[in-house]
Amino acid sequence: MKKSLKFAGLVLAVSMVAASLSGCGAGASSSDTFKFGGIGPITGGAAIYGQAVMNGAQIAVDEINAAGGINGYKIEFSFEDDEHNPEKSVNAYNTLLDKKMQVLVGTVTSAPCIAVVDKAKADNVFMLTPSATATEAIAQDNAFRVCFSDPNQGTEAAKYIGAKNLATKVAIIFDNSDPYSSGIKDNFVKESANQNFEVVAQEAYTQDSNTDFSTQLQATVDSGADLLFLPIYYQDASNILAQAAQKDIDIAVFGCDGFDGILGLDGFDTSLAEGVLLLTPFSTSSTDEKTQAFVKAYEAKCNGLTPNQFAADAYDAVYIVKAAIEKANITPAASNAEICDALKKAMTEISYTGLTGSDITWGADGEPNKAPIVVEIKNGEYVVLD
Repeated sequence: MKKSLKFAGLVLAVSMVAASLSGCGAGASSSDTFKFGGIGPITGGAAIYGQAVMNGAQIAVDEINAAGGINGYKIEFSFEDDEHNPEKSVNAYNTLLDKKMQVLVGTVTSAPCIAVVDKAKADNVFMLTPSATATEAIAQDNAFRVCFSDPNQGTEAAKYIGAKNLATKVAIIFDNSDPYSSGIKDNFVKESANQNFEVVAQEAYTQDSNTDFSTQLQATVDSGADLLFLPIYYQDASNILAQAAQKDIDIAVFGCDGFDGILGLDGFDTSLAEGVLLLTPFSTSSTDEKTQAFVKAYEAKCNGLTPNQFAADAYDAVYIVKAAIEKANITPAASNAEICDALKKAMTEISYTGLTGSDITWGADGEPNKAPIVVEIKNGEYVVLD
């Protein structure tokens, strides 16, 4: 019996030594596969966004792997649901770390991304969010984004409305409980001072009061506004459009990228969105070969569903990480800290042309430099405007 115990103790000691050696360079992978993670809402009210990102990213991963991978190394992609909930997003992040994630393509929405970015910084994990627009979402130097920031969207929307003489008086309905919505609104109002229109009403609501918009719509009418700016997500936008129609309120509407997805919302009468303008980096009506190939691939993967800009952002995000990895010449055997440090530098040295922009570059602040586009909803489709 004593001999058995002595042998068991020897085995345990050897195992502990092996474990300590394998922990050198924490985050390092012994495989020949890059492990990418993704986080976003694939259930709940914002599921259209998360599902689009998950599918768009997976198409890019499949294409890259089929073409030989990144410098010969394949990509393994895992996606976790956060239901657009910050606490659940942190839990999803921890799950991905348990799966040996080396690069995070996420998170999808702003509030969860804000919750995750500090933790990723502490863990030396590089993250590239396809679609989180809040300034705070990439507050750390390990974080970059593909999409426009809230300040950029608000500023560019105001400039476009002014340059095209779309309105003389603008009313805004925004979600005061959401950093995405309030951030865009603040910068829109700031830029409006430089334009040829006046902001005549700023009507707030929260997610605790997002079913009845009678007060906000009446204030819009009373203000004499000839354009309604909605820097909000498509679910609330669909309710506002429906309630405006019920009240026979006829007013031009301008939205941002959160509007994208409204045409695919179950039970929504898409005719209510006819004529709506929105700022977006992507449109399926673009005739370039790359866009049309992506649309075809997405529809094939997703039972005929048309991709939105979130899917395109995610597709580009994977290819952007690929370009940065190739620039940095790193392998899956590197630790997370080594990968993070190398990609932070490489991101400021690459230029990328994809579905959501041409010759996109990044500064050390993680912000992309690219031009926005505006689309109009016509006959149930997004049509690019000049």
